[in-house]
This record gives sequence, structure tokens and C-alpha cells, in this order.
Amino acid sequence: MSQNIVSSAREAVSIIDSGEYVYTHSMAATPVALLESLYEHALTKKDITVMQLHTEQPDTIDPEKLAGHLRNRCFFVGAPTRKLVQQGHADYIPIFLSEVPQLFRRRVQKVDTVLVQVSPPDRHGMCTLGISVEATKAAIEMADKVVAQINPNMPRTHGDSFLGRKLFDSVVEIDTPLVEHRPAPQTEVTRKIGRLIAELVEDGSCLQMGIGAIPDAALAAMENHKNLGIHTEMFSDGILKLMKRGAITNRNKTKHPGKVVTSFAMGTRELYDFIDDNPEIVFLDVQYTNNTYVIRQNKKVVAINSALQVDLSGQVCADSMGTRIYSGVGGQMDFMRGAALSEGGKPIIALPSTAKNDTISRIAPVLTPGAGVVTTRAHAHYIVTEYGVAYLYGKSLRERARALINIAHPKFREELERQAREVWRLEI
Repeated sequence: MSQNIVSSAREAVSIIDSGEYVYTHSMAATPVALLESLYEHALTKKDITVMQLHTEQPDTIDPEKLAGHLRNRCFFVGAPTRKLVQQGHADYIPIFLSEVPQLFRRRVQKVDTVLVQVSPPDRHGMCTLGISVEATKAAIEMADKVVAQINPNMPRTHGDSFLGRKLFDSVVEIDTPLVEHRPAPQTEVTRKIGRLIAELVEDGSCLQMGIGAIPDAALAAMENHKNLGIHTEMFSDGILKLMKRGAITNRNKTKHPGKVVTSFAMGTRELYDFIDDNPEIVFLDVQYTNNTYVIRQNKKVVAINSALQVDLSGQVCADSMGTRIYSGVGGQMDFMRGAALSEGGKPIIALPSTAKNDTISRIAPVLTPGAGVVTTRAHAHYIVTEYGVAYLYGKSLRERARALINIAHPKFREELERQAREVWRLEI
């Protein structure tokens, strides 16, 4: 290999200087060793900004220690940055996931250096971004420097993930296990929701879903479905199981027939091994995968997304608890709108009816003050809880309120009816 190979992660990130904007490879491809070393290196520099989507990294960011040296700038908030954002020590940018690459390509957001974790080069000198392309490919296109961790455990993937070895300005070889996400434990509530979602899915549908107990439950309930397709921003173990059972064939897709289209993957080692050098799975730029024009070209697109709270008019909050940012806008609206425009498509929001041991109704009269509306009331179609399905499309506020109260937990329905009359002036 070329002479820019170094012996340690700390040496690899030493090319980063004060005032730089650094984008880090995200999701399960997070280059943890490089990030940890950057936090140490930043103490010798000033005003470094780390930009990211959801990352997997140790919860060791010390905002007081790094003050004036490094600050996180988050396009999506995950566990390592949630408290930082909520306490004002990091910045959150509300944005559709599909538009993050556009920020870089239009130079709205400067990118000086990109940190990546890649698969080893093949005989042609080509590495890949492995299990996460998302916005990283766009950041690399616009960056001045690329720091790479070559990891033999990173799968070689197809699609937009290929990178020539010559692109790297600093390289370190580190053999470390990839972050794994085990399937979330199931409850009777998530199983009920999963079964209700599966009943909405017709044979030949094209699916999008995220990670978690509800998407896993929905996929598990589709084992007898036929000729399903996948066009999603995220690929998980639940999809893998359906592929092995033959329920997913991708043969009915208009866009990329015969292929699973995704932008990143998070799951177990079994999933990563299945993805490795598998031409049936293509990892594409999230500006493409989440483009509503692209999504809508497939027929029967079913988008399955989650929420924290839904009010009686159908407004969906998915990114915050009141004013406390919890996650981000992400790709929910990209796919909700894409599915709505798809011929025979179904945009679905699924959530348990309650939170905090049945003490709080997630179906609320109004959203908590400060809560973010990720999916507007005009975009909401199907809302699913363990108590049923509320179909809101084309319905009046009064009809919506009645449908949503019917799928709320029974202990809250009487109060919701009262609030519908008093707050919304609706005759329920």
C-alpha cells in the first residue's frame, strides 16, 4: 500500500487541524477508534466540529473537557449525543435524511475531513464503505481529506460504496469487531402491532422499515407473504429472515428489480456475513434511496415508521419529547410521502398506545409543547397501535379524533373524548 499508512488511530487523525469540520461515517460503520483518538487529538486544537448522523461510540464525550476544542453537530441524535444536545453542549440540525448529502454537495455545509471505516482493498485497490453509505459518500466527494480505518471485519458491499485506495490521505489498519444490534425483545403489545401491520401488507408490496421491536414483529408476521420487495434506508436481520424463507424476491419492483436497495445496515454478524460481497444487496446514496420520486416509482410501497406521540388531529411527533430532542427527523417523511404517492402504497405510523407502564397515553389531545411535527396531519394515513388501525386519509378532524380514540388504551378513551370536545370543539 501507499506511504500514508500509519501505525495508530491517533497518528491517523493527526492531520486534522483547528477549525475543521469533520464528518464521521455513521450507524454501525462508526469508526470508533478514530473518533476516540480524535477526542484526544482535539485537546491540542481549537474549534473542531464533528458532524454525524446516528453514531455508535462510547458514551465518554466530556463536554467540559472538550469545550473550545470540539463540538458535535448532529443531523440525527443517538444515545452518545442525546444528553449533549439536550444539555446544550452539542448542536442538532432538523433535516430530512435525504437532504443531508445535498447540504454537502451544494456547499451549504463545509466538509474538511471525513473519517471512515472501510473493507480491505481488493486486487484493484478498491475498498468499500461496507454497511453504511448514507451521507458519507457525498461528504467524501466534497472533503479535502479522508482518514480511513481499514477493518477486515467490514463486509465488501455493492452499489455506491466503492472507494479507490488512492482517495485516502491517512490510513490505519485496525482489526476490531463491528457494532452489532441484536433483535429487540418482543412483547404481546409489539406482536399485536406487528400482526396488524402485516394484515395491511399485500403480496407483491415493496417495504421500508427501520429497526426495533415493532418492525421486527411486523416482518415476523409476514413469513407467508409472497414476492415482497425491499427499498429502504435501513436493512436489518428481520429482512434477512424473510429473504431466507423466500417471502422476499424483489421481482415485482420497478426500480432495481431483483435487488434489495438500502443505504445502511444494522444488525448481527449473521447479517453482515450475508451482505458480504452479495450483489443482491445494493447500498446506495441516501439522497437517492430516500428520494420521493424514486420511492414512488415502485408500486405498493409500504412505509412502516414509529412515533413518540400522535395527537387527535393526526400530527405525528417522532423526534422529541416536548422540547427535548430524542432522535431526529430522519427518513420518516421521505418514505411516508413516497409511499403515499406510490400506486397502491400505504404509509404507516406504528406505536404502542401507552408509555411509562401505561401511565401516559401516546395518543394525546395535543402534542406536548415543543414537540416536533415530523409527519404532518396532512401526510398521516394509517396509525397503528395494539388496539387497531386508524385510517386518517381524507377524514375530517372529528372523524380522525374518533378513529384515534378507538385505538388508544381503553383507560384513556373517556378523557380523550372530553379533551376532543373541550380542546378541539369536536362533537365526539
